[in-house]
Amino acid sequence: MRSSHASRPLTVISFTVALLAPVPAFALGGEGSYGGGAKANEISASASQSRIKVTQVSGPTGGKQGAVASTDMNWKPPPCWYEPVFTPEQLKNFAENDGNGDVGLRDGWYGSKLWTDHFRDGKDANSIFTKPSTVKGYENYNLGKDGYFWRGVAPDFNALDDTSLCSRLMFWQDAGEIPDDPNAPTPETLADYAYNKVKVPETAVELRPAAKSTVNLPTWVWLDKGTFKEVKVRAELPNTGLWAETTAKPIALHLEPGTEDAEVFPASGDCEINEDGSIGTPYTKGNAEKTPPCGIRYLRATNSTPYQLSASVTWQITWEGSDGTGGDLPNGTFETTQDMNVQEIQSINR
Repeated sequence: MRSSHASRPLTVISFTVALLAPVPAFALGGEGSYGGGAKANEISASASQSRIKVTQVSGPTGGKQGAVASTDMNWKPPPCWYEPVFTPEQLKNFAENDGNGDVGLRDGWYGSKLWTDHFRDGKDANSIFTKPSTVKGYENYNLGKDGYFWRGVAPDFNALDDTSLCSRLMFWQDAGEIPDDPNAPTPETLADYAYNKVKVPETAVELRPAAKSTVNLPTWVWLDKGTFKEVKVRAELPNTGLWAETTAKPIALHLEPGTEDAEVFPASGDCEINEDGSIGTPYTKGNAEKTPPCGIRYLRATNSTPYQLSASVTWQITWEGSDGTGGDLPNGTFETTQDMNVQEIQSINR
């Protein structure tokens, strides 16, 4: 039986981007971690953004690492989507013991009575961001039903310009079902989310000569077999059965000498990865004046300031999902720099 005040809608406290401190995208809580960090090989996303769990399946786990940058400047992951937050029992515990938090990306309720009004006593709610603006309330948190209350999340709240996206107040969805909504999560959503969670090793190339390069003599550049291996991460959204695996495979090394007074080999600066996983060819004695398949020839010596040699590896990104879907994502790059001192050829007249 509905409460006697169910016909009087409560008004949601609405927050917009104009606030000095925007409402966290996940202030409600629920199962799992409430902060960023890592435990064992599991990467935990910030609880203010998403409950998607990202785990590294393969690839190096030690040493210095970083996220790849997309080569497609127009590509962006989805700005927001919906996720399950509470079981009925969890919502009851939260509402009656705290009740301060968000029910939508731009809507917050502060005070336990607002939570109990809508989710326990069936009182309707109004929100300027919700279509329709009046949302029917629930009876006793849907206790006894099998399912979850869902709400919207956004990795970058301030970048969410369209207030109509993922704007529904927290809503009910039966267990085993994904909401029938354009912003419902998919395996591709998880793959896109995992893109920025892929960590690849820094690019420290081998050089000969190692200490100093000499004007007009080539510097050989290479990476040994097995230095770079593919990196695979798995993204899962709890209580949905949705998952995706995103894989980064190294395909090329690009060199920038750090000065216009230099030549690169090949001329494009792109050194392809060999079939055995190596890049370039290691320097051997007697090759000092030969042209390397991957390398640099500096034409002017450095003074007190070394050149900054930039080496970036291009990573081919692909994904596959729980429903058999998959495909390509934009290639990514990761760049590092290292000092290059170049000396003049020294000669002695006898």
